[in-house]
Amino acid sequence: MTIAIYAGSFDPITNGHIDVLQGSLRLADEVFVAIGIHPGKAPLFSFEERMDLIKQVALDVLGKDGARIKVVAFDGLLIDAARKHKVSLMVRGLRDGTDLDYEMQMAGMNGKMAPELQTVFLPADPSVRTITATLVRQIASMGGDVRHFVPALVADALKTKFKS
Repeated sequence: MTIAIYAGSFDPITNGHIDVLQGSLRLADEVFVAIGIHPGKAPLFSFEERMDLIKQVALDVLGKDGARIKVVAFDGLLIDAARKHKVSLMVRGLRDGTDLDYEMQMAGMNGKMAPELQTVFLPADPSVRTITATLVRQIASMGGDVRHFVPALVADALKTKFKS
């Protein structure tokens, strides 16, 4: 059984994240979505809210394949989380050349520390390359429509979050 891990903040999950998840599910039997928890950062959505959104999106958007996604938290090195969950593939999404340069450095460092883990790069579909969770949050905070960038349930969660 091939198990992959896809890490990020997912604050919130976007259509770009979903694109990478769909590619991950073509490579692995099971995919851990690892939400990074950093004490110095204050996310818009709590870990529990992000986990619930990811699980709902997985089932709503990915159908039966959504059941092959598990959501976990990690607060240290990704390689440690990968080892904990018996992962063999670390999936990284690429939007552009800047992402590639950064991700190549990370893959090289991770490869030295954990040679048993393979990093796999998945290029984003052109339709989602410009999407970032940061921009989605900014647009939503100003009352903009983010339904082109996130699933409807995430857009609704953002709208509710910014009403309060």
